[in-house]
Amino acid sequence: MSASGALGMVSNSMRTMLVGEMELGLTVDVTVLAPDEKGSDRRVNLFLYRLEENPYLANQDAMVLAGTDRLARPPLSLVLFYLLTAYAPNDELTGNSTAHQILGEAMRVLHENPVVPRGYLDAGLQDAREDLQVVNKSLDPEELSRIWATFAQPFRLSVLYQVSTVQLDMSAARQLALPGRVRRIGVPAVRQPMARPVVSELTPSAGPAGTTLTFRGSALAGWRAGVRFGGRVLVEREQLDGDAVRATVPADVGPGFYDVRVDVAGLFRRTFPFEVTP
Repeated sequence: MSASGALGMVSNSMRTMLVGEMELGLTVDVTVLAPDEKGSDRRVNLFLYRLEENPYLANQDAMVLAGTDRLARPPLSLVLFYLLTAYAPNDELTGNSTAHQILGEAMRVLHENPVVPRGYLDAGLQDAREDLQVVNKSLDPEELSRIWATFAQPFRLSVLYQVSTVQLDMSAARQLALPGRVRRIGVPAVRQPMARPVVSELTPSAGPAGTTLTFRGSALAGWRAGVRFGGRVLVEREQLDGDAVRATVPADVGPGFYDVRVDVAGLFRRTFPFEVTP
């Protein structure tokens, strides 16, 4: 929707719908004027007297523009309020009855078309994201009185209609570059079927400080392993290229029995006893 002309397009679409749908046996013009602006003697007038931002659409996320790598800031979503007023020369006997007849016919049209049909939309609104919904609203008499008090015209019977939602797109200068997507380099290896790694033995089971410990098992190659000796880390996430894990008993431990724990990629854990001899 055009940011500069959308409001005028909506008013023109409303006028076109009234012109096309009213079925009075009278010639009635449809105008979009302020109440104090001169128009034909027999007409129905749409006066846009108030705008409000739609509170439910005020905090939308930015949208990706189709076919581009640009982000558009959310549009300004507006609700329009129109004052519908009928005009006709007064009759000596029936007074404003002709104006009332015109007003009733215009209200019928708006009641039967709660969404402005596409055939009546201006060309600039044909691809709008939102329908133009027309709803009759009650009008506070005090507010109505204040509206007419601002014009050098006597009060006339009027009806309030709300039209929503009209979206004004932000200018191209307010568009943002689309952030770069996360790139994944490489593909992790997948074992199928996966053989569960198992550590079956520790050799030797006893020896002095500085002894090399060897854990043997099956399906260990390719996994990462860790070894703890009495709470101390001897090996941390070492990549295995065979079915054995090796570690060295710390040189500063004293004689006694210690727990030695081996962990293979979080898939297998086992604790072995080891005696440090004098």
